[in-house]
Amino acid sequence: MKKQTQALHSSWQRKDPFGSLSMPVYHQVAYEFDNCDEMIASFTLQSDRPDYSRIMNPTVSHLERRVQELTGAEGVIAMNTGMAAISNVLLLLAASGKNIVSSRHLFGNTFSLIAGSLTRFGVRPKIVDLTDLEAVEAAVDEQTACIFVEIITNPQMEIADLRALADIAHAKGSLLVADTTMIPFTMFSAKELGVDIEVVSTTKYLSGGGTSLGGLIIDYGSRPGFSHRLRAEMLSNFGATMTPHAAYMQTLGLETLDVRYRQQAASALALAKRLQTLPQIVSVCYPGLQDNPFHELCVRQFGSTASAMLTFNLADQETCFRFINALKLIHRATNLFDNRTLAIHPASTIFGLFTPKQRQAMDINDRLIRLSVGLEDPDDIFDDIVQALA
Repeated sequence: MKKQTQALHSSWQRKDPFGSLSMPVYHQVAYEFDNCDEMIASFTLQSDRPDYSRIMNPTVSHLERRVQELTGAEGVIAMNTGMAAISNVLLLLAASGKNIVSSRHLFGNTFSLIAGSLTRFGVRPKIVDLTDLEAVEAAVDEQTACIFVEIITNPQMEIADLRALADIAHAKGSLLVADTTMIPFTMFSAKELGVDIEVVSTTKYLSGGGTSLGGLIIDYGSRPGFSHRLRAEMLSNFGATMTPHAAYMQTLGLETLDVRYRQQAASALALAKRLQTLPQIVSVCYPGLQDNPFHELCVRQFGSTASAMLTFNLADQETCFRFINALKLIHRATNLFDNRTLAIHPASTIFGLFTPKQRQAMDINDRLIRLSVGLEDPDDIFDDIVQALA
């Protein structure tokens, strides 16, 4: 089956007694067993029966199973946020004395986690330019827990060569962990590009319009027992469990993910081309544009689409603020890939707690606007941008 069809017709763990077409929401904590043998098998993860919803819940398991079938992964674990997915992976892979090789071109909280929070536990960050393969190779050593990369960085929109990074990591016995939130896993195969573990903020495309928080860890089996440890150790001890209601909302979102994304990505490309014609806009950054320095690599890795996010630079920060304040259709809000188009000034908001020197090192300038393109008609989005610039 094609991905869109498969997203609608994935198998159920058990047949619903009432024949429901959608998995019911199991707002339930504990589950009864017929005997001690069944209890032992469940509590020791030898069966797929739930015992306690912090570890396994039928509604959450259904979402995990659908994603596993769509990606061909060995295991999928749902978390309550995208940051929970990232932090749980890194906490499980790393330990005191280990290092994580990554970039300054990361989402602000991800960078703070790697270069800040994890250092208190003895994990050392090695920050390099991930597009400079010689620098990456020099940084990776026997103590490297993983290379961590965003497939399209937010908001710098940089793209690194995933296959080359994977080869460097694997040569040293390490792993490549990729945040693939920017392009849905239905559009390309992270496994074929050498990614060992994929992390996704399902709050974005998957939730179907900003309906719920969530994250996924998609394990392709490079490290034996990794998924088992995630469930047995991380969910048990850290408890970052996706709620049943969020899993229900995101399973519904998964069913329309492909068609929504294709429309949003097409609108983003059309808008990027039209924005280049406006004299008030200094520059537009979108990998789908043929003159973008990452265009060829983007096509080779991800195919015909380049996400539903674009950025553009205006004259200065004051102009950015006037522009955002003047918007009428586009919402002034954070988040990405809502059904509605969203605009934000990253330097003063998402990266507002970083110092000017830190922002400069991360290539976050005061003239940048980030646009998450929604499902409105692109003509209406463009008209709102034009009137706000005026």
